[in-house]
Amino acid sequence: MDIEHYRNFCISLDKVEESTPFGDTVLVFKVDGKMFTLASIDFFEDIKVKCNPDIALDLRDRYGDVKPAFHMNKRHWNDISTKGTLPNEFIENQIINSYMLVKKKSK
Repeated sequence: MDIEHYRNFCISLDKVEESTPFGDTVLVFKVDGKMFTLASIDFFEDIKVKCNPDIALDLRDRYGDVKPAFHMNKRHWNDISTKGTLPNEFIENQIINSYMLVKKKSK
């Protein structure tokens, strides 16, 4: 997955806001004012997604390209490699799961 695909996919979801609150190098996507995914613009090698803690652990055990998210709450956030062996469909599903998790909690 490249950054254009990532961005286009994220903004295609309902009521998504795009911003760069951490400076011009980190792209953040929010729903209902809450972050559900972010990635480095300059070094697009992985994305961060929010995840149910039990599912997060399972994904890390099953896939080498899924790791605890750097600089985030490692219980709730995963880093997913965009340069590894995971297909775009898998990455898109993780983005949707994160989006739905955040959207559900904001209601």
